Amino acid sequence: MVIALIRSELPRMSDSLRKVGELVLADPTAATRGSAAELGRRTGTSQATVTRFCHALGLDSYQHLLIELAQEQGRSQGEDGGGPLSPVLGPDIGPDDDLDHVVAVVAQADLRALRLTLDQLDRESLERAAQALARARRIDVYGVGGSGIAAREAEARLFGIGCAARGWTEVHAAETSAALLTPSDVAVAISHSGTTREALDPLRLAAERGATTVAVTSDPRSPIAQAADIRLTSASAETSFRRGGYGTRHSVLLIIDCLSARIAQLTYERATAAVALTAHIADRHTARARRR
Repeated sequence: MVIALIRSELPRMSDSLRKVGELVLADPTAATRGSAAELGRRTGTSQATVTRFCHALGLDSYQHLLIELAQEQGRSQGEDGGGPLSPVLGPDIGPDDDLDHVVAVVAQADLRALRLTLDQLDRESLERAAQALARARRIDVYGVGGSGIAAREAEARLFGIGCAARGWTEVHAAETSAALLTPSDVAVAISHSGTTREALDPLRLAAERGATTVAVTSDPRSPIAQAADIRLTSASAETSFRRGGYGTRHSVLLIIDCLSARIAQLTYERATAAVALTAHIADRHTARARRR
């Protein structure tokens, strides 16, 4: 999903690279007609800049970009079929757009982010993280703001399958917990930008204590990613009124879902016992209609 990748990477690019990215986003088909040198001229940059733009996306060359764009356009046409999730939709919602357009833009953004996350998710890293979490004596999850919601969700899902997990959304409490970790523990930092100090500082402290560290971020080159033993990359689903961490929430939850499912599989007896022991609790708190 190279279009979604360009959108997520664009804010971190230099001005010259951003010019190339903006032109590609504005009209992917027209932007790739011709050579890299021609695209450079149309953006007021150069062929070398176009090449650097491709490398910034993790692509080998301009030809690789052309192939990715062509394949994505083919997938979009096949999957969307010209319906309400038509590939012509962008991320913008205007003041005069009707409700159908709003719903379609939001749904398309989320679906594309999930597909990109799935495509780029490193299976080896996911397995390493799941194995470490399954063995962990204790699990810390750090996140603030929108990532704090994901941290609490990770706590709930891991706790529900028998893991000793806790989501920390306040930096002093997070660092206190990190200082008490051991090499038998795992710390997970969730941050869209990968630069949030409230997640980075406890992660670094956890690493100093010998704990295995995991980063969930949209930027694999960010400080949080570089500080972690294991990196899992999410994708953004930005639209009007939904930027940054809010646009990546579904992608992060997909990663958490994959982790919790694999951990439950790895700790099958413990996980199934935990589910069985707690299954009745929700039913006890369900309000049922009175019989007449």
